[in-house]
Amino acid sequence: MTSSAPTSASTEKTDSAVNPPAAPWTTRPETAADIAAVHAVEAAAFPTPAEADLVDALRADPAWIPGLSLVAEAPGGELVAHALLTRCHIGEEPALCLAPVAVLPAHQRTGAGSAVVRAALDAARARGEHAVTVLGHPEYYSRFGFERASAHGILPAFEVPDEAMMVLALDADRPLPAGRIRYAAPFGA
Repeated sequence: MTSSAPTSASTEKTDSAVNPPAAPWTTRPETAADIAAVHAVEAAAFPTPAEADLVDALRADPAWIPGLSLVAEAPGGELVAHALLTRCHIGEEPALCLAPVAVLPAHQRTGAGSAVVRAALDAARARGEHAVTVLGHPEYYSRFGFERASAHGILPAFEVPDEAMMVLALDADRPLPAGRIRYAAPFGA
């Protein structure tokens, strides 16, 4: 699967201004052959190995959904970015959690992260998923359509800055569920 232009007009206005849709990234689901490279990307992107270890733990957890661990490759085939969606719940309703998202430091701010996040969200839509939560920088994730979760009655299971806990409705025809977010056990929340 090759990354494509954003799927909504509002996302296109914000994201394509920052990362041109013609960026050279190829996105696809992770394969077994990618596991070591994904670990390396996660380990390089963060100051501790916690996120790399989290991905490894989630791979063995029932929250893992085949096809929702996405990678981005540079033109030469180097794996440079990773985004993971796993099962969580908002109240009693199934949803997805976007975490972690990682880009090799040499490729940060080049569009690789946006490409892999768009690919992950597109894969979730194709599966008929309804909602995605993320804990992250509002300035970054709002370009994909994420909004403050508390505005929809969605609360995290732990204390975080209100603006950093966000949600994205993948199906505009279905209302978002309200309630506390329950994460997979490896998140420790």
